[in-house]
Amino acid sequence: MKPRSRREFLQMTAGAAAVAPIILEAQQQPPMPSFEDVPPSERVQFATIGFGIQGQSDTGSALRVPGVRLAAVADVYDGRQALAKERVGKDVFTSRDYREVLARPDIQAVIIATPDHWHSQIAIDAMKAGKDVYCEKPMTQTVEEGHKVIATARETSRIVQVGSQRVSSIVYAKARELYRGGAIGRLNLVEAWINRNSPLGAWQYSIPPDASLQTIDWDRFLGRAPKRPFEPVRLFRWRNYRDYGTGIPGDLFVHLFTGIHFVLDSVGPTRATVSGGLCHWDDGRDVPDVMVALYDYPQTSTHPAFTLSLKVNFAEGAGDSQAFRFVGPEGVLTIGGGAVTLAKRPQAKEPGQTADTFAKAQQMAFMKEYRAKYPDVPELRNTSDQVYAAPPGYSDQIEHFKNFFQSVRKRTPSVEDATFGLRAAGPALIANDSYFEKKSIAWDPEKMKRIA
Repeated sequence: MKPRSRREFLQMTAGAAAVAPIILEAQQQPPMPSFEDVPPSERVQFATIGFGIQGQSDTGSALRVPGVRLAAVADVYDGRQALAKERVGKDVFTSRDYREVLARPDIQAVIIATPDHWHSQIAIDAMKAGKDVYCEKPMTQTVEEGHKVIATARETSRIVQVGSQRVSSIVYAKARELYRGGAIGRLNLVEAWINRNSPLGAWQYSIPPDASLQTIDWDRFLGRAPKRPFEPVRLFRWRNYRDYGTGIPGDLFVHLFTGIHFVLDSVGPTRATVSGGLCHWDDGRDVPDVMVALYDYPQTSTHPAFTLSLKVNFAEGAGDSQAFRFVGPEGVLTIGGGAVTLAKRPQAKEPGQTADTFAKAQQMAFMKEYRAKYPDVPELRNTSDQVYAAPPGYSDQIEHFKNFFQSVRKRTPSVEDATFGLRAAGPALIANDSYFEKKSIAWDPEKMKRIA
């Protein structure tokens, strides 16, 4: 969650232009802390495996946590290793081979920010090497791998935290509080959409001029993926290809599932039906740039049965916008722009009428009886919006890393463990199944398995 100005917040929060936000309380983040800010027993040295766009962002947020130091970086591209030394210092150990990083006894934890097809293998290897794991979303590229990560975490007693920071956000915590308090009544629909009208939004990332077999360990990048001749576009724009990524569902749907499951205490849906297509970015990618998904959620002790609607559009003309709405008969919770807005819409006390379609005498007779029974006039009722905003400069990504390192230090469960991670990743992964197989896919949210 990027810090936003008050103007941006008011523009992005639907219906909130005339509402003064209530600023949520958050711990002030100190200036760039030093490693020595905490006692030696609480200091943590970590490594980042995969120092691309997300790996750099994660590392920067991790270093905002007092008592934390970056000791090593692994990346298959030499230029990213050089960048790590430029940004953090020449003492940072770098390697193309993540196993050299895992072998270092001075490293207690790792951030895994590689392409998706490497997530599970590196996470398992790291836990077996005695390291705690912060793994970017989606936790795994396949459902089967997710169960292996869960099993390894149990066997090794290592900390696993998935990098979808909404579970650490004060905004989502407030939404959860409001929902639990009955603010919108009985939930009937959750909807979210993300529109990106830019090349970068559609994963058209830059390719460095020196990309070559001399500067890149191509075979190590491919890993278990099908062997093919060197194509740097596949490394630097890996999200565009099924061999390495998980498309729109793995990049974006999984964030939405994380937020939904956190707010509602849900374990997941029972069915996915997905449509879409490759509508604009016909650049060699083999994943769609438009996806629309419907999910069925069953009734549980924390929520009634409801429908989830997700839409992501990378096609030109879509504009840049996003929203996340929990809809009930008494109100709507909208999360976006660093805030949650509660729009109260009390249920009407009268059913409405069509008496003006009657003859005049019958119309008057009907309305006399109707107004005697329903004296309220819905047009005159007050509605109200309540806006709860994160304070300026707040970062839920930094909070997520604070929670991770707290778990590492105290050996306490993480806020988003491997089971939570698979319950968010699984529904996203079956979205791809539904799209490519052109059929609805059933899902068992308790066992976290696809039902054939």
